Amino acid sequence: MATSIYEFAQLPRFDSGPEAGVRPALRRVRDASEAPLVGVIHNTRSHRNLGRPSYGADMPNVFVHCPGKRSDLPQILGELADRGIDLLVIDGGDGTVRDVLTCGQNIFGNDWPCLAVLPKGKTNALTCDLGVPAKWQLEDAITALDHGKRANRRPIQISAINEAGTAIAGTSVLGFIVGAGAFTQAIRSGQKAHRLGAFNSLAVLLTALWGVLQSLFASRANPWRRGAGMEIRLDEQGELLEHSGLGDPARRQLLFAATLERLPGGIWPFGPFRRGLKLLAIDQVARRTTALIPAAAFGWIDLATQKNGIHQTCADHFTLKIDDQFILDGEAFPAGEYRVAQGPELEFVVP
Repeated sequence: MATSIYEFAQLPRFDSGPEAGVRPALRRVRDASEAPLVGVIHNTRSHRNLGRPSYGADMPNVFVHCPGKRSDLPQILGELADRGIDLLVIDGGDGTVRDVLTCGQNIFGNDWPCLAVLPKGKTNALTCDLGVPAKWQLEDAITALDHGKRANRRPIQISAINEAGTAIAGTSVLGFIVGAGAFTQAIRSGQKAHRLGAFNSLAVLLTALWGVLQSLFASRANPWRRGAGMEIRLDEQGELLEHSGLGDPARRQLLFAATLERLPGGIWPFGPFRRGLKLLAIDQVARRTTALIPAAAFGWIDLATQKNGIHQTCADHFTLKIDDQFILDGEAFPAGEYRVAQGPELEFVVP
């Protein structure tokens, strides 16, 4: 299937920088009357930034950077850290957020400046969760630093692990939504929805509807129902996530995990869980169960039973061994064995 998803051959590495937390960002005490120092990462390729110029030079306290590629980000973020910025504004979509957080973990460690996100991507799941309006601009974010509210979120941190189960240095990526199996097919279908002009919640709902229809009328050989071979073990005990026995016990039709507290389109497939690292795993369920998944996804009915093959849980972390690609905030990463945990606590300014 043709797709515009960027596919990584391996987790990106940024070994040139110091380890996370070793290089403390400069912190300054700002007087209440003093204008804040603001760093901006402006992604010119984000959907709502296409054809729009970057910000002008009329704000001397605002440092705007337009990185041409991901590998430019560590140096840019290092320069902003050396300036002691009060606010880091990410002007792009969820993929831009993922890249900034991934590249910045070796710069800021657990001591990030306040963050703001301008919703300039195609789905903008993070800003949907934070309640940021679609028309939020840089000036609004700067004003909110002193006069708005704050929301704390912890991204998902995914690290490749070796045979001993130890994280491989320099391989961790940070994002907010991870999925595999039918989720990968959904992301590819979402790209088609974008080409038809559907974005944000509408694209999510159209893609979910198409996925349910595929699962209802296809056999288990169909990619939407075949899913991926995966092994999921929870927390330090490494307890294997239960399987209903429906379909192939070595496969899951879908894996979906997030640390967000609200999702686009009103979808909420995690049952009663709101905070922390939430996990949904679906076995190769029967068609009659598939027909009820939309109702469960909106919280109208409860299907989280081993008998039905739908598993909802919350974990401090889990390990994932998978034989197919998985998706992190819209881009595909390779099969392998990974530790999926929560990253540093970040503070976002919101209206």
